[in-house]
Amino acid sequence: MAHAAAGGGKGAGGPSSNEAVRVVVRIRPMSSGEIKEGRRPACFANAERAEVKIANPKADKEESKVFTFDSTYGDEATQKQIYDITASPIVESVLQGFNGTIFAYGQTGAGKSHTMEGMVDPPEQRGIIPNSFKHIFEAIQGNRSQTKQFLARASYLEIYNEEIRDLLSKDPTNKLDLKENADHEVYVRDLTTIVLKSASEMDAVLQAGKKNRMTGATLMNQQSSRSHAVFTITVETSEVGPDGETHIRVGKLNLVDLAGSERQSKTGATGQRLKEATKINLSLTALGNVISALVDGKSTHVPYRDSKLTRLLQDSLGGNTKTVMIANCG
Repeated sequence: MAHAAAGGGKGAGGPSSNEAVRVVVRIRPMSSGEIKEGRRPACFANAERAEVKIANPKADKEESKVFTFDSTYGDEATQKQIYDITASPIVESVLQGFNGTIFAYGQTGAGKSHTMEGMVDPPEQRGIIPNSFKHIFEAIQGNRSQTKQFLARASYLEIYNEEIRDLLSKDPTNKLDLKENADHEVYVRDLTTIVLKSASEMDAVLQAGKKNRMTGATLMNQQSSRSHAVFTITVETSEVGPDGETHIRVGKLNLVDLAGSERQSKTGATGQRLKEATKINLSLTALGNVISALVDGKSTHVPYRDSKLTRLLQDSLGGNTKTVMIANCG
């Protein structure tokens, strides 16, 4: 999906102002188990050319395939590099009152959770989500004044088998409905929203929601996430203008950890797991079609209604919003 959505290579220097959707690729290091089994790397990133080269380790004479993206990162890329180049510009635009979305896409075990969350300790191993929390509240503290005030609130939901569940609810098994108001804005009815005053409070909300997230074992990863998780941060800025009137701007940041995308034959999925995998792949295909239509520039129709995920994120994809898809590869 990621390759279908990629435009021409823009180099690794970060997004230009007119790019609404960017696709970047991150290749994880080989695991100790893979090294022990004598495996050889097959994917190579060229950050300067924003290319990924895929070679066949079993056929050295076979010509490698090369794909171009907006940015590419090899196994030597640091969490800070990923955040500063890929995510930081989107968080900045949210603070200015725009909507933005950051997706982590890839097969189970390819490094999505490491990219999005990372590890608490050491601090340099923290991922995009905790770094965005820190970024937002440092900006709020640095810009608050008598004439400018901020309000940050968060919600956390999952989409499992095309059903929406509130991860912050007392009963996260309840299915919530997707609704549209008179202004054609899509929202989730009865979704819990929590007002937050610090990055640590925001992290506590994330950890509480994670405990309720639907996970299931597959052959590829014993902690495989079987749902799309959407953590949404809304930042409202109230400022008194030169006219003496109060002006309010609202920006929304969606941090999306997509369910693992893999072939059923590799995961050994049967029964309920097979049903989950089918729904996941249909949802990911719908997302790929939306992103392809957005970057195409010629499409007159963007199929937002093909899945709950794309419908929910409709106001944060395309238009004057900013979106980045981080495709993680093993």
